[in-house]
Amino acid sequence: MFYDLKVSVSPSDSSLSGSNRIRYKVLEETGNMEDKTPERSKKAPGSRMDVPSPMIKAPGSRMDVPTPMTKAPGSMIDVPTPMIKAPGSTMKVLNSAIEMQIDLMAPLQLDSVVQEGRQLTYRRDGDAYFIQMAAPQNKEEEKEIYLYYHGRPRVARNAPWDGGIVWGRDSLGRRWVASACQGLGASVWWPCKDLQADEPDSQRITLTVPQDMIAVSNGRLEQEKQEGGLATYIWMVRNPINNYNVALNAGSYVHFGDTYAGEDGRLSLDYWPLDYNLKKAEKQFEQVKSMLNCFEHWFGPYPWYKDGYKLVETPHLGMEHQSCIAYGNRYMNGYLGSDLSHTGWGLKWDFIIVHESGHEWFGNNITTKDIADMWVHEAFTTYSEALYVECLFGKEAGAQYARGMMWNIKNDRPVTGHYGVHEEGSGDMYNKGAGMLHTIRQIINDDTKWRNLLRGLGETFRHQTVTGARIQEYISAQSGIDFTRVFQQYLTTTQIPLLEYKIAGNRLSYRWRQVVEGFDMPVRVYRADGSPVLIYPSASWKTLDNFRLQRKQLKVDDNFFIRTKKSPV
Repeated sequence: MFYDLKVSVSPSDSSLSGSNRIRYKVLEETGNMEDKTPERSKKAPGSRMDVPSPMIKAPGSRMDVPTPMTKAPGSMIDVPTPMIKAPGSTMKVLNSAIEMQIDLMAPLQLDSVVQEGRQLTYRRDGDAYFIQMAAPQNKEEEKEIYLYYHGRPRVARNAPWDGGIVWGRDSLGRRWVASACQGLGASVWWPCKDLQADEPDSQRITLTVPQDMIAVSNGRLEQEKQEGGLATYIWMVRNPINNYNVALNAGSYVHFGDTYAGEDGRLSLDYWPLDYNLKKAEKQFEQVKSMLNCFEHWFGPYPWYKDGYKLVETPHLGMEHQSCIAYGNRYMNGYLGSDLSHTGWGLKWDFIIVHESGHEWFGNNITTKDIADMWVHEAFTTYSEALYVECLFGKEAGAQYARGMMWNIKNDRPVTGHYGVHEEGSGDMYNKGAGMLHTIRQIINDDTKWRNLLRGLGETFRHQTVTGARIQEYISAQSGIDFTRVFQQYLTTTQIPLLEYKIAGNRLSYRWRQVVEGFDMPVRVYRADGSPVLIYPSASWKTLDNFRLQRKQLKVDDNFFIRTKKSPV
C-alpha cells in the first residue's frame, strides 16, 4: 500500500545511501516456512535460466496479470516470481514460496533487510535479491519490511534514453543531479519491485542533499529541514505512481508558482528552474495553461490534482516523471529548436512541455503492464502533439502536423515487443503509433465520438495498469468498429498497407496488398468533383463503376497512413 523511500545524495563521490520501507498486505498465508525452491518449469526466450510461471494477482493494487517470467531490469537473467509482492500495495504469497524478490541494480548493494526487528537473510542473483521471509505471513495482515542500501549507481550514459543518474554541473559549475530510468528501471537507484505492472497506492520520497542544493521530487513538499550542512526535503505522492516515474532532482533551483482553473477545480502549478533561468522560465512556462486546457478537453481532467503539476529543469532533455515533469529543452520552442514534423507547426510551441505533459494521461494515468506495449504510452502522447496544434491553430493544422510526423517512420521492426522479457518494440511506437491513431480517427469520422472515446480511456482506466490488448478492445467497442486487423497490421508488422488500383474508363478496381490476413480497413477516396467516397478494399479485387477520376489518378485522403500504387489494366 505504501513506499517510504529515504535517500541521501552525495554528489562529491557520486553515491547514494538510504532505505525503503514497504508496507503491504498478505492475501494468502505462506503455510510451512521451510525452504521450498520453486520448480523451474518454463524457460524465458533468450534467457539463461528457467523460471516458473504462476498466475500472480495483487487485488487492490494496479496489478492483475499473469507474469510467466519477470526479467530483473538491467540484468542478464530472468528471475522467478512465485514470491511476488505488490510493491507498496498488496502481496500474494504462494504456498510454494518463502522468498520476496526485490530488485536493485549493481553496483548498488543491499546492506540489510529487517522485518519485525529481525534481520532477514537473502541471496543475490544478478540484480535481484531473494529475501527469506522468517516471520509468518498471515492472511489479511498488514506487514512492513525495511530495505537498507548504498553504493554508486550506474551513471547515465545518454539520459534520458540510456539512463541512470546524471551527476552534472550547471553553467556556473554548481552540482546538478537528476534521475532518468524509464525502460532501464527504477532499481538503478533505489530498491523496489521493479515491475511496470504494479504500483504503490501512494509514496513518500525523502531526499537529503548538501545544503547548497534544493531537492525536488514528485507530489507535494511536506517538510524542509537543514542540519549539519545538509538539507532534507520530504515529498508526498497521494496517488498511485509507477516506479520509473519517481524522480530525483537536485540543483540550485528557485521556485515560482501559479494556479489553473481546471475541470476538477484549482490545480497548483509549481515551477523549479535553475535560479539564473527564472526570467526565461516565467515566459516559456506560460504555455502550460494552454496545454492543460487542450488536453483536459480531449483527454479529461488532469489525473493528479491531489499532487499538483510541476516542471523541473534538468540536465537532460526531459522525462514524464509523474506530477514532476523533467524539463531540459533550454527554453526553446520546438524540439531543441527543431520541428520534428517538418511542417513549421512544431516551432510554435515547446515540445518537451507538451509531449512530456501528455504522458500524464497516457503513460502515468494509464500505464501498460509490460513495456512490450509501450505504444500505448508513446502513440497517444505523440498524437497529443497534433491535438495541441489543432487546439491552437485549427483541425487542418493538426492534421498537417500528424501527416508530417509520418515521414519519420522507419519500419525497422514491429511496434510491439516480446512479452514477459522486458523488451520494448520499435521506436516507431511514437510516429507510426500516432499515424495509426490519426488513421483510426478518419475511419470513425465523428470527432464527438472520437473525443468521447479518448476521454473514456482516461476515465475507464484511471490510475490503472493495462494491457495493450485491453486498449484495443476498448477502442473497437466504443467506436462500434472492429479495429482488430488494423492494430495487427500497424503494431505487429513492418508493412504499410498498399492500396493497389486500376482504372478502365469510369471503372475503378482496387484491393489491399502487403496486409495481414483479413485486413479490411476502409479508406476515403475522391471523385473528380471532389466528393468523398469510403471504399472497403480486401485482398481480392473489387470494382466501383461510374467513378469519374481526375487525370486518371485516384486521389486518396492523405490522412490515412497507407501507400498507393496504380497498376496497368
